[in-house]
Amino acid sequence: MERNHNPDNCNVLNFFFADKKNKRRNFGQIVSDVGRICYSVSLSLGEPTTMGRNNLTRPSEFILLGLSSRPEDQKPLFAVFLPIYLITVIGNLLIILAIRSDTRLQTPMYFFLSILSFVDICYVTVIIPKMLVNFLSETKTISYGECLTQMYFFLAFGNTDSYLLAAMAIDRYVAICNPFHYITIMSHRCCVLLLVLSFCIPHFHSLLHILLTNQLIFCASNVIHHFFCDDQPVLKLSCSCHFVKEITVMTEGLAVIMTPFSCIIISYLRILITVLKIPSAAGKRKAFSTCGSHLTVVTLFYGSISYVYFQPLSNYTVKDQIATIIYTVLTPMLNPLIYSLRNKDMKQGLAKLMHRMKCQ
Repeated sequence: MERNHNPDNCNVLNFFFADKKNKRRNFGQIVSDVGRICYSVSLSLGEPTTMGRNNLTRPSEFILLGLSSRPEDQKPLFAVFLPIYLITVIGNLLIILAIRSDTRLQTPMYFFLSILSFVDICYVTVIIPKMLVNFLSETKTISYGECLTQMYFFLAFGNTDSYLLAAMAIDRYVAICNPFHYITIMSHRCCVLLLVLSFCIPHFHSLLHILLTNQLIFCASNVIHHFFCDDQPVLKLSCSCHFVKEITVMTEGLAVIMTPFSCIIISYLRILITVLKIPSAAGKRKAFSTCGSHLTVVTLFYGSISYVYFQPLSNYTVKDQIATIIYTVLTPMLNPLIYSLRNKDMKQGLAKLMHRMKCQ
């Protein structure tokens, strides 16, 4: 099938190699030319001649292919993910209730853990209920507005998770490296400040990405090869020039993700240096045991995210859904188990909560 040929595409070479002319251009003219050239290239490369510009539009809805397109797989997948969702919600809810009801757990570390559990509940609720509905539906559609809303909260809660993990790493650093000043440093004011930053930065980041996505023009296809409206699968449907969007993902997005990750790395390097100076083996084990659960969650979360997002858009394949499931579904489900099974205080708090619930 023939592609559109637009004579404006020839301006690409003239624009980038006509040095003398470019020097006379002001910044506004340059931006205007780049936008015109990107639009021309997107038309010529993205749409067949028979379709033309009429098919460059904003769809009213998308179709989510999900994890499998085979009808016989839908009910088994529903039977798998419904228990996962219920376990995730109940497990994280128990963590929150145990922390709120036990005075011994009223510390900064457990304060951030309770917020993390709340965010994990919101995180899976953004994705799994719609996925469960689609398993039992023949159409598997999601409206354009609902898709952008899902993408917004997915990005916001996902990045909030990473900032809360950074706040918990800072808390562990202060507890191990500055134990005598722990109460002073990790004051209520400091915890609230870290919490506000953990929510505000991800939401601003998410808003920026949604605004950029809303500017895209989509081709004839509205089929998303994913089980929810993730940024990269949606971006692949666009035939606009999304150079600015991709650069934003790889720069601003990288900065937003790497900031908390850098805090975690620096905190644990300082913790490692401090622990190695402890003379007794028992003291070293005790110090490392307080960080084991957190490190496990950080490894699961960042390992799967880096695999999916820090690669070129053209390399994004359906196989990346497996890694996506790890950090969107499995990590929130495993967090309560990881933190409760390897934490003596948390075990006791949960035991007290269960005893109190039985007595009632």
